[in-house]
Amino acid sequence: MSQIFDFFFSQYAEYATTDIILEIVAVVFGFLSVWFSKQNNIMVFPTGMISTIIFVYLLLKWELLGDMMINAYYFAMSVYGWFVWTRKVDETHVTPISRTTSKEKSLSLGIFLATLVFVFIVYKTFDKWNGWVAYVDTITTAIFFVGMWLMARRKIENWIFWIIGDIISVPLYFYKGFTFTSFQYLGFTIIAIFGYLAWKKHLNSNQATA
Repeated sequence: MSQIFDFFFSQYAEYATTDIILEIVAVVFGFLSVWFSKQNNIMVFPTGMISTIIFVYLLLKWELLGDMMINAYYFAMSVYGWFVWTRKVDETHVTPISRTTSKEKSLSLGIFLATLVFVFIVYKTFDKWNGWVAYVDTITTAIFFVGMWLMARRKIENWIFWIIGDIISVPLYFYKGFTFTSFQYLGFTIIAIFGYLAWKKHLNSNQATA
């Protein structure tokens, strides 16, 4: 039993207790945010903002620039998404769940490619381009940037990007030594799958009654 515990949590022996507690709190609010997103509930944004601001602090402290930028971007997009989700498209309706348009698909590709270039420049500038992890970080950052933008615009395809990015992040964060965060992404993967199915059902139901 102790060997299993050491395998998953031995790296935390070197962390400050405050940082461990903060990571757990951030993980809890991260779970709440993804759950509220699955439920198509506006609380996705305030809970997500609490999680991301904590992770920005921790990841900056741990010098994980790519991960820190992801969370800083999440925070900014949460502000934007909060506005979009509550914006009325007419007198009685707010922005609905919908599919991406051709223009939004092009913009998604642009965001993905621009993020790859941006993260590469940042890593090279701060001398963090030092192994295969940097390559994976760059790709996952681009995936999550697109996913968050699509979620803020209430597009069902956001879940596909979350699922792909979450699956990659489970072993990646465990390798980096953040077991709680790795478990978080495992949970995110499961919720994202159900989130996609729930949003698809909602979208199909609305189209059937339109």
